Amino acid sequence: MSNIYTYLPELEYEEMLYIQNLVSNFDEQQLIQFSNIYRNRRKDPTLILLTALVGFLGISGIHRFLLNQIGMGILYLLTAGLCFIGTIIDLINYKKLAFEYNSNIAREVAGIIKRN
Repeated sequence: MSNIYTYLPELEYEEMLYIQNLVSNFDEQQLIQFSNIYRNRRKDPTLILLTALVGFLGISGIHRFLLNQIGMGILYLLTAGLCFIGTIIDLINYKKLAFEYNSNIAREVAGIIKRN
């Protein structure tokens, strides 16, 4: 079993541990398939941070749309990021938001790979 770091070196420690555990029983071909699909679908925490910062320029909620949280994105857009309080909280928790999204994507991709 290869280390996931070989295929996804851009992952941070917590995400790397999660992914390593998720794909621990994959063979080499499945691991390559998983890493290719996952890399294309995951969101970089830096992107979430930058789009949350855009909320202070008057376009709040873009990061929520990127995280596929359409309802929250619309709410942030209409309320100026819940009067900027929600945007500030999201700036603090941007890594957690990205990790939650990415872990859901990883489970989905792993399920697809296991079925094939």
